[in-house]
Amino acid sequence: MKVPTEISQQTVPKGKLSPRNRKKAIWAYVFLMPQIIVFFGLSAYPIIMSYVYSFYDWSGIGPLNRFIGLDNYRQLLTSDRFWQSFINSIYYVAGTTVISVGFALILAIILNDQKLRGKTLYRTVYFLPVVTTTAVIGIVMNNIFGLNGLFNDLMTTFGILSQPVSWLTDGVLAMILLIVIGSWKGLGINMVYWLAGLQSIPNDLYESAQLDGAGFWKTLFHITLPLLKPILSVILLLSIVGGINAFDLVKTLTNGGPYYQTETLDLFIYNYAFSSEFSGGQTRMGYASAAGVLLGLFTFFISILFSIGAFSKEIRQFRLNRKKARIGK
Repeated sequence: MKVPTEISQQTVPKGKLSPRNRKKAIWAYVFLMPQIIVFFGLSAYPIIMSYVYSFYDWSGIGPLNRFIGLDNYRQLLTSDRFWQSFINSIYYVAGTTVISVGFALILAIILNDQKLRGKTLYRTVYFLPVVTTTAVIGIVMNNIFGLNGLFNDLMTTFGILSQPVSWLTDGVLAMILLIVIGSWKGLGINMVYWLAGLQSIPNDLYESAQLDGAGFWKTLFHITLPLLKPILSVILLLSIVGGINAFDLVKTLTNGGPYYQTETLDLFIYNYAFSSEFSGGQTRMGYASAAGVLLGLFTFFISILFSIGAFSKEIRQFRLNRKKARIGK
């Protein structure tokens, strides 16, 4: 069987594919082509063009005639509403990250207990909000927490509240409600991430700890949590990026109200790109594109910070391993 191989190596020049491998490569590119077209058409092209639009005073219809340079960026950086939206996004990201990541860890630890009965049912129940459409959740919660909604009716009927609470017309309460519902929506997926991390920890470590007399809390703080640090950074990054891009829940639950006090950056961009309410009868696609570019740069900056943190940790671990190896010699 070695003869054909030797013949093939002699006949095919070095650095070139044989006819059979060339055919395989062509078919591989044929199957990849639809994905490549979709990526460039629906992702790469809009991103590139949003940078172009951000330098024009353009409504989204007609040719690009009015080049205004950085004027859209200057208007954004001096706009109180833009900064209010930015701060609202920070509040939402911080609130949903702390609540959903923290409670998801507690739930994952509880549901990872081998002795717990019905844990599959509990996991399914907690994961249900993840597979439910966010816009539907927003519409349902808007009806429940309205002034005359189900929640106020129940609270006043049972005497817990003396009068209905304006959950959606008070800025602070609306933001708190938005954070709580957003955290509940993301709780299930974070729980799954934590469960994957918990189940990757070898049982030998827990058995050794039990033999040494370690209780639950010592095991938690000296084995479980330290070994979950790598997945924590991934969960935090996903939760933060998801929170920065919150749109459908905000749009359907509060629509940015009252008086833009819950308007996030994504909703800010949508309002200027597709609504003429704020620009005297015309949409401002160029202005919205500039806001989108700033939002993209902010998300990129957050991702870079996490990457630097992860890279620094790997460097420290490499130096520690090298030091241990030298001591061992």
